[in-house]
Amino acid sequence: MKQNVQYVFRAWLAVALLFPVALLNYLDRQIFSTMKMSMMADMPSIGTNEKFGALMGIFLVVYGLFSPIGGYLADRFNRRWVVIGSLGVWSLVTWLTGHAHNYEQMWWARATMGVSEAFYIPAALALIADFHTGPTRSRAVGIHQAGIYAGMALGGLGGFIADSAYGWRAAFNGFGLAGVLYAFVLIAFLRAPEKPMGSEGQTSRSLTPWTAVKSLLCLGSFLLLVLYFTLPALPGWLMKNWLPSILADTFHLGQGKAGINATLWITLASLAGVLAGGVLADRWMRSTSRGRIYTSALGMTLMIPALFGVGYAPTLGVAIGFLILFGLGWGFFDCNNMPILCQIVRPELRATGYGVMNLVSITAGGLFTAKIGALRDAGVAPALIFSFCALAAAVSITLVLCIRPRNIAEAKAG
Repeated sequence: MKQNVQYVFRAWLAVALLFPVALLNYLDRQIFSTMKMSMMADMPSIGTNEKFGALMGIFLVVYGLFSPIGGYLADRFNRRWVVIGSLGVWSLVTWLTGHAHNYEQMWWARATMGVSEAFYIPAALALIADFHTGPTRSRAVGIHQAGIYAGMALGGLGGFIADSAYGWRAAFNGFGLAGVLYAFVLIAFLRAPEKPMGSEGQTSRSLTPWTAVKSLLCLGSFLLLVLYFTLPALPGWLMKNWLPSILADTFHLGQGKAGINATLWITLASLAGVLAGGVLADRWMRSTSRGRIYTSALGMTLMIPALFGVGYAPTLGVAIGFLILFGLGWGFFDCNNMPILCQIVRPELRATGYGVMNLVSITAGGLFTAKIGALRDAGVAPALIFSFCALAAAVSITLVLCIRPRNIAEAKAG
């Protein structure tokens, strides 16, 4: 009994300790987009929306390309140290970003940031999944993902920091220091459970990169999940990277007000969505092994009218209403991706599998982010971009409903 209590405590302590790391990872991404005007004014070499989009895009492309490597290392070695190492590199690169003085230096800083963050999410989610079995898995992942939305919300303040006497560089310098200090907290308190043993008796250390990837690509349901994970990346990164600029131009807002409205409402709704979606999915699993799949599909269904609504909103108030609906749907989707993956692949392939998912979805999102910059320079109406994203979300619902868990008993427990 005492051992079980200690295990439960360690399982939830891991979620609590990883929450701030998720926050910092997404804080960096959000403040970069909300401080766009100040950075472009300070560095004339950036010049155009297309080049600024390329800065956001290169982060995503590198992040996606390195995600399978980060996932494989997390499966092969200690996930705890992969997380800590990622945070250490993140802190250094964040500080260096505040010291970039031209487009080329910023390009390399964002590319390197993509490497550091690629090692975090697959390792962190797999570590949480190792601790939390079926009955609490979606809730645990949902709480961790809530850290992402907290980071996005704080990132919405980036415009105000940039407009203050401190300037945009102070934000990157300060958060870089915070990351270094928090790494020592993880070293002291974060622990990982024993490495998982696969259903065929394979430990994670015995898997070669080729064996791991081959095992994943032979699973039809995994391929469907990769595609399902990819299509929502298009509207997801549209919201994260371009919404502040779109709201500013469409409704004639200042940098600070646009940043707040672009992040606050989606973030609060997504926070509610991951928490409610986690609870709903775990309870739905009591009656069907497809409970998490149905919860995720429900979230995607909410996103479709939300995207059309934001694109064609006549006023800021109407846009905010649809942003809240989008955030709620995104939360249902976001808290169930790793739990669904756990119903498809063996434990020793979880981090690698999530890394492959990131490779495809984030690379597509990065290329789409850069393309949006070119479309905006060409004068394409935001409503058309949002409509395209809504259609992508509609297609993704069909994909997730075609996924089949391994079997009822294993799916509920695994």
